[in-house]
Amino acid sequence: MSFSALLIAAAVVAFPAPPAPAQDSTTDREAPETAKPYAPPSASKSVEVGNYYLRRKKYVAALSRFQEAVKTDPYYPPGYLGLGKVYEKIGLKQKALDAYRKYLDTLPSTKEAEEAKEVHEAIDRLERDVKTQSGGTRSRPSGSDSSSPPH
Repeated sequence: MSFSALLIAAAVVAFPAPPAPAQDSTTDREAPETAKPYAPPSASKSVEVGNYYLRRKKYVAALSRFQEAVKTDPYYPPGYLGLGKVYEKIGLKQKALDAYRKYLDTLPSTKEAEEAKEVHEAIDRLERDVKTQSGGTRSRPSGSDSSSPPH
């Protein structure tokens, strides 16, 4: 084999032929029916990510994930629990109260609902706060109730 034949063989191995040109890219943009529609993650995955954001005090991000979870599966209790926690943290007490109640309503058994002690305590606390706010008087300064974590 001659030296030039070796060079050509080496060039073919080192630099393979470019791939065949794709079809005109404008046809891809004109055919949206070929694009896959957005499929949200499962409710459990959304809650998992929401809890991650909640632990890092990224309340807006956590809220959107918990909302996504309950939209994906309206019968998934942890989604409502997460909503209640976030709403309570950002000071939306009535929404927190509603979310905690929905959490208890969606639990699969009465026994689990009765064992949700922390949620019952949060509901009692929020009911007192909401009644106090609607009565026009406040028993605590405005910032003190949202800074303490739920027990």
